[in-house]
Amino acid sequence: MVNFAKVIKSHVAQIGAISMLAAMSGSVSADTGAMQLAALSEGFEAERVYMQSCFACHNSGAAGAPKVGDAAAWATRLEKGFDAVVANAINGLNGVMPAKGLCFTCTDDDLRALVQYMVDNSK
Repeated sequence: MVNFAKVIKSHVAQIGAISMLAAMSGSVSADTGAMQLAALSEGFEAERVYMQSCFACHNSGAAGAPKVGDAAAWATRLEKGFDAVVANAINGLNGVMPAKGLCFTCTDDDLRALVQYMVDNSK
């Protein structure tokens, strides 16, 4: 029997690695995104970090991730409250979304800002 959770987790990790390599090589940058730059306190740039760490899954909907721009998908998640969505970003979810997504250097406040960025761009 196929362990779909394990397969999906593997694919998400591969997509994330490809996304990170693309961002590091310069073939993907915050300037190529359609969304406006969301520069936050202390120099944290949500769009840049989104493009590097979140884009692969939250642009394609990989592994059931709510796509940025899909208001209905985000509304469903937000029914549990914004703090619950942030907690999922911090701690991971169902073995598919890793803790901190793919932003291993993000603080909890950074992750909160990233979730807010995705929600704001999904209205």
